[in-house]
Order: sequence, then C-alpha cells, then structure tokens
Amino acid sequence: METIQKVSNYLVNHAEDIIRDMTNTALENLNIKLTPEELEQAIQKNIQFLILLSESLQETEESAEEVLRLWGKQNGEEEARLFQQFSSVMKPYAVNRLLFLQKISQISMEQGLSTKDVVKVNNRFGYLMDVSMTETIHSYEIYRDKLMKDHQRKINELSAPIVPIQDGVAILPLIGAIDYTRVQHLLNYVIPTIPGLKVDHLIIDFSGILAIDSEIAQHIFTIHNVLELLGIQVLFSGIRPNLSMTIVKAGIDFTCFDTYGSVKQAINSLR
Repeated sequence: METIQKVSNYLVNHAEDIIRDMTNTALENLNIKLTPEELEQAIQKNIQFLILLSESLQETEESAEEVLRLWGKQNGEEEARLFQQFSSVMKPYAVNRLLFLQKISQISMEQGLSTKDVVKVNNRFGYLMDVSMTETIHSYEIYRDKLMKDHQRKINELSAPIVPIQDGVAILPLIGAIDYTRVQHLLNYVIPTIPGLKVDHLIIDFSGILAIDSEIAQHIFTIHNVLELLGIQVLFSGIRPNLSMTIVKAGIDFTCFDTYGSVKQAINSLR
C-alpha cells in the first residue's frame, strides 16, 4: 500500500510533465487541429484530471467514484455551454485512454510496483476514466437539451409578438413553421397577455407560415375560440392555398371565421 501511495504522490507532483509528454504523443497519433489557446486549456484540464485520479489511489473506491462523477458532470456542462460537437470530445478518447494507461503502467513499474499492483492501479484508473466519461455524456445531453429548450423559448417569443397597430387593434404575425411547441407557447404565454393590452380586435396573420399540419390547424381553431370567449374579435389574414388545403383536410370549417387575403384587407374591414 505504501508503494501505491508513493506512485500517487509521484503522479501528483509530476502531473504537468506527464500530461505535456502524453499530449505530444497524442498529437502525433491523432489528426486534431487546436489553437494554442485550446491546446493549453486541454492540457490544464488533463493535469487536473490526472491529479484527481492519482489522489483517488488514497481514497475508497466509492469516494473516488463520486469525485470523478462530479468532474464528469462539470466537464459535460462546460462542453454543452460552449456548444462543442460531442464528437470532438469522444473522438480522441479511446487513443488517449490507451496512451494514458500505458504511461501509468510505465511509471508504476519504475516506482517499484509489483505486477499485481500495476494491474490494480490500471484497473482503478480505467474504471474511473469510464465513470467520468459516462457522466460527461449524460450531463452534456441534459445541459444541451436545457439550452435548446431555452433557445426555442426565446425563438418562440421573437416569432410570435403581439403588435398594436391602432387603438383596440393588434396583429399577431406567425412566422416560420408552426409545430406543437409553438402552439403551446401561444396558448400558455402569448394569448394570456392579450386582455391586458386592451385589444378588441386581433388579426392573426399567416403570411409568414411555412407549413402547418392538421393537428396544429385544430389548435389554431382552439386559439380562435379562446379569444372569442374573452370578447376579442379574431380575424385571419394571409392564408395561402396550401394552408387552406391543410385546414380543409383537418375538417375545420373556416367559413364562419373572418378571413382576409392580407393584413391591409383585414384592417380595412374594421374601418
């Protein structure tokens, strides 16, 4: 055990030299282009990682695993924040893992470890590296999903603004593709704000819509009914032939609605 602790201390004290030497070897075996800044950041991160692994030799397996899981979580979230392609993280992993364990085996033997202890150290490091990578992948996916949802929410807010155009009249221009997420955003966040705007007439303009399916067309019908119950007259404008076909296929009768070819026609009808 004293010999393993000696190896642990050696790895901690020489972590930078070991990592820089391994990095040079890895760059010779991998076709990865990094700026000097990116390379130095990767080196510093790997130095910290090696120190954590080395110190784990003096801890229980459970506590060491918890430390490496936390490291993996932080690493995954950082990669997600930077919007890195995860393939850039995974691509060098297998080669780096092999080079790393080979280097650790060499150092362990130079420090006088028996074959049994060399295997023990390698098994501990290999397992903890895999634990860390698994947690990195998991945290990356969770954090990236959260970021994507936040970005989608902001896109929804920008693509469905309520625009007052005169006293008691506002327009809701719909832009892009209308899917279930955007309809839910309209129902949960946009529609509830309309009564506070003191709007009597709302023009929902479809001119910027790229596509719509039958289910979403039904939701638009729901939005119309909700606004009508709030005492707001709803006018539709800019419904192109392809959207009309979708609406008809959905079995929605728009003949009872106020529909116009353009926003201008809808405004003129109010006058």
